[in-house]
Amino acid sequence: MKKHNFSAGPAILAPQVIQQAAAGVADLDGIGLSILELSHRGKEVVAVFDETTQAVKDILGVPEGYEVLFMSGGASSQFFIAAMNLMNDGDRAAYVDAGTWSSKAIEAAKQFGQIDVLASSKEKTYSYIPRDYTVPQDAKYFHFTSNNTIYGTQYHFLPEAGVVPMVCDMSSDFMSKPVDVSKFGIIYAGAQKNLGPAGVTIVIVKKDILGKVSRAIPAMLDYRVFAKEKSMYNTPPVFAVYVCMLTLRWIKESGGLTAIAAQNERKAAILYDEIDRNPLFVGNVAREDRSLMNVCFVMKDRALEPAFAQLAKENGISGIEGHRSVGGFRASIYNAMPIESIQLLASLMAGMEKTHI
Repeated sequence: MKKHNFSAGPAILAPQVIQQAAAGVADLDGIGLSILELSHRGKEVVAVFDETTQAVKDILGVPEGYEVLFMSGGASSQFFIAAMNLMNDGDRAAYVDAGTWSSKAIEAAKQFGQIDVLASSKEKTYSYIPRDYTVPQDAKYFHFTSNNTIYGTQYHFLPEAGVVPMVCDMSSDFMSKPVDVSKFGIIYAGAQKNLGPAGVTIVIVKKDILGKVSRAIPAMLDYRVFAKEKSMYNTPPVFAVYVCMLTLRWIKESGGLTAIAAQNERKAAILYDEIDRNPLFVGNVAREDRSLMNVCFVMKDRALEPAFAQLAKENGISGIEGHRSVGGFRASIYNAMPIESIQLLASLMAGMEKTHI
């Protein structure tokens, strides 16, 4: 039976990327050695990092004055690394709390300065993106999370921060649509949603916002060190970067981010249309803030949810359970998710209606 992987992450990768990665593990480009056993100082691995860096720049249109870094520790490490690099103890930074990950970022940053939470949707179970706030212009930076995997909300607009550098956790919608990088001071993203396996975090940082804090920053946490050493200050997560390179090739072959975004919108529309049409199901969040990456929903009669979960399982659907803190269902439909899998899920929802109404 074909499996349909709706996991929120680590997430689905394009079949050709998995095949190419498997071939690279056995023998990288016919050199007789595995990508897993090559020195990160060798020409083959340096070429992988160079191509991956340039592909990020090409696909996103990264302007001059920015560095593309590959770091470890996941996006959760960036919660404190960004604050450490940008803020002195007496400085303040501004945050919007729109979900679990932004809430964790706020707590991590409090160790390095004053954190002003400008707005939060926590009181309504993070079911919408806050809009009613003004970013103080003396803040060292303004932080938000572009897509909230647990609750299924996403920014479909760019916040207004004035002269304050914007820092964005794009982990779950990075490389899913075009982004104007010039509007940001830092973009960071764990790779394991749309780009590759867990183990590497992509950081795009504007160079002129660095080097302005007085604290000593450990080398492994200093963006300037990683930029100077081309992400090879220590042994980097070579295989994870290699898979990212293969995925970036696939994105280019698929028509780039404009084509990817159009496909993602089409896929999400199939599920949201069924949720809105079907009397058994209801969406969890404000319609204007619905995520194109993580479609979250429940059943109006929660007692029917085990039956639908079993139906999905019997038809090869995997990873559709909602996050443990929310319940219900979550269909994560990242770039590599084929439209046929989404059509299957929608048809099962329609079939459930026929047998229970």
